[in-house]
Amino acid sequence: MAFTDMQSFMRVLEARGLLKRVTIPVNAELEVTEITTRLVREGGPAVLFENVDGASYPLVVNLLGTMERIEIGLGRHPEEIGEGLITFLEDVNPPSVSSIWRNRGSALNLLNVRPGLALNPRVQQVTDESPDLSQMPILKCWPDDGGRFITLPLVRTRDPATGAHNMGMYRMQVYDRSTTGMHMQIQKGGAFHHVDAERESKPLDIAVALGGDPALILSAIIPLPEGIDEAGFAGVIRGRATPMTKAKTVDVRVPAHAEFVIEGQLQPGERRLEGPFGDHFGHYSGAADFPVFRVKAITRKRNPVYPATVVGKPPQEDRALGDAAQLATKPLIRLMRKEVRDMWSYYESGFHNLLVVSVDSRYSREQMKTAFGILGEGQLSLTKVMVLVDAQTDPSNIKSVARAISRNFRVESDFRLLARTAQDTLDFTGDAFQHGSKMVLDATGYGHEPERVDGAQLRFDPTSLSSAIVKHRLLCDNILVMQVKSGYPETRKLLERTVNDPRARTLKAAVLVSDDVDIDDNVELIWGIFTRFDCALDVTFTEQRFAGITPIYSGVMGIDATWKPGYQKPLEMDPSIVRLVDRKWAEYWQ
Repeated sequence: MAFTDMQSFMRVLEARGLLKRVTIPVNAELEVTEITTRLVREGGPAVLFENVDGASYPLVVNLLGTMERIEIGLGRHPEEIGEGLITFLEDVNPPSVSSIWRNRGSALNLLNVRPGLALNPRVQQVTDESPDLSQMPILKCWPDDGGRFITLPLVRTRDPATGAHNMGMYRMQVYDRSTTGMHMQIQKGGAFHHVDAERESKPLDIAVALGGDPALILSAIIPLPEGIDEAGFAGVIRGRATPMTKAKTVDVRVPAHAEFVIEGQLQPGERRLEGPFGDHFGHYSGAADFPVFRVKAITRKRNPVYPATVVGKPPQEDRALGDAAQLATKPLIRLMRKEVRDMWSYYESGFHNLLVVSVDSRYSREQMKTAFGILGEGQLSLTKVMVLVDAQTDPSNIKSVARAISRNFRVESDFRLLARTAQDTLDFTGDAFQHGSKMVLDATGYGHEPERVDGAQLRFDPTSLSSAIVKHRLLCDNILVMQVKSGYPETRKLLERTVNDPRARTLKAAVLVSDDVDIDDNVELIWGIFTRFDCALDVTFTEQRFAGITPIYSGVMGIDATWKPGYQKPLEMDPSIVRLVDRKWAEYWQ
């Protein structure tokens, strides 16, 4: 089934018992977040809230919170999308009559990349209302958020030079009835369009669609090459061209069957404080100046449904969306880099903080060429930690990855630090906003024999190092994780003492985390480690020296992944909201 609007998808989910209705009043401030977070962690259904306090429209959340619902929305498993494109491109290269005939279905489907023209755009059934965002059930997700945020917008922009369209998903803080922020992060297509428009001192037209079909939403978050229109790619995914129409007041084409379209402009040079916002790193991202979106018009269906998503400490709905996006696109990386066998970004880390790449190396240090090449590809350039493993290791299995590091990673030859790089806008661990560093761990084992590790290599009680250590865990026999009391002021000294302790020489690595991290839960552990350290500032070794200008590291690798003063706060729900939802839980589902 090829969905071209959100409500038809909702009807199918409801018929299958995968969407539930809540008819009692709910509050878009915090209460919806607490309900949604619980549902996601239970693998629960999408929810249509029919009665949201102060709002004129119903609210739907968690539409794509499971891979099952994503497969229904796309009509196939996400991985089949990329695999089908790869099979087609490889089989018709070089082209022949027989290969083109064999792949005629795929060739015809590529025609859907050209968006269609809708004669009766449903999103423009109502066009004569004054713009008023206060009528929408816009969420305030976390207690310390700077306000209410539109969290599932499909933001359409045009390149000022070429006229090519881009569609991205950028959160929008609502300031008043007709003004929002536009949180365009670095390395996003819309942000590049805004930079180019400002250089010419021109406003940038923007149209924000709310309520897209599953293919359109997935395309908006897929890191496509710059210049490719996501609405066109959605047509290829869907097997049917995306119906589009021209916006009423700005020069942008918009999805014809969206629920709402918000039209407006960014004026050159205009900025306003945006945030804080509880984001998918599981912490608040701090307030900073971002472009201001001034709304000119809002068009809508006659009976629209407002869509939203909740992000926060993993897992949330973005786990399924992010996993689907990488499943759909990772075959394309293999097309460009033949030595890559597989790759996986971990939702537990906020995706960009941990990327594992399986490489079939064909010559010495080819794997490092691969690493640097991937770090130059679009949004993959925002990766903080990349681990390289061999072709036999499953990069999506964290236990197998840890085992590869335990057996194959050698500090002296297999560690690379890239300091003073651009970093994810949401990352708060670097020395300045959008600045940070990266590291590559080569655990392929290419060029040397794997180490034999016969059982646990921990030869001492880690609590003997400091009374601040409250718990520890040994991973794959020689990677030690230690939980440290909150507020302990000398974590760096403790880490240095650990990696220099003669009793620790049998270890491969030692990691410190804060005591709000459950080190026995792998999701919590990955989150607690990879969102809380900067590679240049918080990593150390037993020995560090120079050979010429080349840094040489040896001994035990230490990582201080504790929460530090100056970091953004981790997300916690207001206890009164938790109690409220506890009290109303059965009533929601009556």
